[in-house]
Amino acid sequence: MSNGGLFAAPAPQQPLAARMRPKNLDEYAGQAHILGAGRPLRVALEQGALHSMIFWGPPGVGKTTLARLIATLADAHFETISAVLAGVKDIRNAVDLARQQFSLNGRQTILFVDEVHRFNKAQQDAFLPYVEDGTLLFIGATTENPSFELNNALLSRARVYVLKSLDDEALDGLLDRALSDSERGLGQHQLSLEPQARRILLDAADGDARRLLNLLEIAADLAEEGGTIEAELVSDLLNDSRRRFDKGGEAFYDQISALHKSVRGSNPDASLYWFARMIDGGCDPLYIARRVVRMASEDIGNADPRALTLALNAWDVQERLGSPEGELAVAQAISYLACAPKSNAVYNAFNAAMRDVASQPSHEVPLHLRNAPTKLMKELGYSEGYRYAHTEPEAYAAGEDYFPEALEPREYYQPVPRGLELKIGQKMQHLRQLDNASVKKRRIPADD
Repeated sequence: MSNGGLFAAPAPQQPLAARMRPKNLDEYAGQAHILGAGRPLRVALEQGALHSMIFWGPPGVGKTTLARLIATLADAHFETISAVLAGVKDIRNAVDLARQQFSLNGRQTILFVDEVHRFNKAQQDAFLPYVEDGTLLFIGATTENPSFELNNALLSRARVYVLKSLDDEALDGLLDRALSDSERGLGQHQLSLEPQARRILLDAADGDARRLLNLLEIAADLAEEGGTIEAELVSDLLNDSRRRFDKGGEAFYDQISALHKSVRGSNPDASLYWFARMIDGGCDPLYIARRVVRMASEDIGNADPRALTLALNAWDVQERLGSPEGELAVAQAISYLACAPKSNAVYNAFNAAMRDVASQPSHEVPLHLRNAPTKLMKELGYSEGYRYAHTEPEAYAAGEDYFPEALEPREYYQPVPRGLELKIGQKMQHLRQLDNASVKKRRIPADD
């Protein structure tokens, strides 16, 4: 835990990313949607209307930096703890320090909790009394969706601000400031940056300012004083080209959602793009292969039953060949599913049946549908009156009821007029006409 020293002169040993922290909001890169003129957080800061906050965004977009800036603007004491290492004891210590600060000099304390989603429910609840009574102003930072990771009680007492990945314009400005600033940056080295090297750095940063400045600092250490940072040098630094991707985190679920929706939307190109993004980010290809099997049943179904077979085959190939050979089979399945006729009729029918079962009593199986392998069971009427479909016209026992006696027959499955389900629908319509004719025939009285 520390008060951070706010924006005192940086120590020489500090990395470039720490030295280049902005001194004011005008130096702060990106996040114009919340800090631009007239935007909500900017207005609150200008009016001194401070409140507890949650900063939600990917790594390297300025969550910690913004919290420090707010403390500077509010002339508040700044305490920071990391949820990775801290516990309830650390929270209590922070509260004690906050009380001391207010008692000694009347200063409010901002408690910044990094990676707050790593705290459990009890730890998150520990903040509530002190946020309520104004002992401290709480600012939490998280890379995960607060809706899933934070308690409702804490969320109701803090305003959530979404911080976005930095765009090329913001990152480009950071590069220029770092190269020209002699006090905090690399200006004393009088380095220039080859245009292609700049492009490689921007791409490698992938919206992460800290990653950008770390790469620039390493490249600067390897370049000659007063020389040029060349593209070849920067390329040699990038041994790991994988982009931001948290296996099991928000980015993970966002991307698998984008892949699934692209397949459902019949766009093979976007589907392959998101597949490639996940593979590039380090996702287990077998996870994607399993999800593709789900897509085949949920979104294609009986409109093209071959889709499920192809998806299962792709999963098998991925298991047998591994990476990178197996990914081609998964890509084949993904592109086929995206182009296949779509139907969620089976998905809807199954869900409807499950809802009925959950809301209904445990109805008994009708006697005529029960097997009768013993004499006693036959005497009790098991299987009596059952009509063997194969001996009926068109192999269909028209008018037969297969539902429990207490349950009206349902029509869960509604085939769509696409693909094979077009023919399935026609067949079902024909069978229902036979059912209606059978019922009508039973209702007509016999001639005397």
